[in-house]
Amino acid sequence: MMSAHPPFRADHVGSLLRPTELLEARTKRHKGEISADELSAAEDASIKKAVAMQESVGLQGITDGEHRRTFFHIDFLEKLEGVEVKGGLPVKFHTKTAQIEFSPPSMRVSGELKRSGGIVTEDFKYLKSITKGTPKIAIPSPTMLHFRGGRNAVDETAYPDMEDFFRDLAKAYQGELADLGALGCTYLQFDDTNLAYLCDPAQHQRVRDMGEDPALLPHLYARMVNDAIADKPDDMAICIHLCRGNFQSAWVAEGGYDPVAEALFQEMNVDGYFLEYDDERSGGFEPLRFVPKGKTVVLGLISTKVRALESKDEIKRRIEEASKYVDMEYLALSPQCGFSSTVEGNDISEDEQKAKLLLVKEISDEVWG
Repeated sequence: MMSAHPPFRADHVGSLLRPTELLEARTKRHKGEISADELSAAEDASIKKAVAMQESVGLQGITDGEHRRTFFHIDFLEKLEGVEVKGGLPVKFHTKTAQIEFSPPSMRVSGELKRSGGIVTEDFKYLKSITKGTPKIAIPSPTMLHFRGGRNAVDETAYPDMEDFFRDLAKAYQGELADLGALGCTYLQFDDTNLAYLCDPAQHQRVRDMGEDPALLPHLYARMVNDAIADKPDDMAICIHLCRGNFQSAWVAEGGYDPVAEALFQEMNVDGYFLEYDDERSGGFEPLRFVPKGKTVVLGLISTKVRALESKDEIKRRIEEASKYVDMEYLALSPQCGFSSTVEGNDISEDEQKAKLLLVKEISDEVWG
């Protein structure tokens, strides 16, 4: 049976590989060889193809593939007044055989936070105009503006009291959600690496070094999300996606959901959870025992990091295992993350990307009817 409301039985996180022609247009724009309007037209054309691909697979939740973005988070957050983007913050990403050094830009709050207008509202309007499905918008969790630097990344002159920072950040998100709701958005997702990083004991020392308590942060982050969605439209389903790092098929963190489970599942007022479960890095399903009845868990059992297709029987076995902790009625299936959290994309082809999404849909139909 197809889901009537999001999240859907067969779903996906959001980002899709950027085609060569779009990457070339970005390069030309960077060099000043084409105008902003010409780049926008290339993005429109690319998004139309991405939407057609998703619809051909049979997906109900349709995204724009984040084809207008460079990063899943910075493109949104840097549009808030008071946020400045600075030099790279070194991060070590891992694959099973190698280590990748990557320094994504870091963000600092240097002044009072304000949202001067819609951030992804125009993106949503375009997406809604070209799909017959349910347009889904993914934006960074509000916690993404805190975790990388904590108190040290928020100017003390602008915000002597961090509670004022949290208030203004929530207000900005509330405004964006209100405008999206007025445009007809009924499906929104927060992308959050921070809660997943807090599952990894190796990340805890870094958190302490920036003056934060890794045991308290999950509860603070649940509150930040709740405040951001406090006035959400009644018909807007909001989910949160947890990610342990996704850059060119590499990852940062590992560890089961136990350290954040109670705050994530019992304190956060979202409708559903997109959870990474594609390999041993994510631990077992036992933390799902904290999920309240009525909330949906979208099991990220299909990997966007590897080219090989998963075994249907193995995925079905794992869904059955998860159903020991969450009723089958409240489970769904998706890839564990997006295919292109940054513009570079994972080490996978467009054909393999579509095959992964088809696998999600086929298994979903076979499991849930």
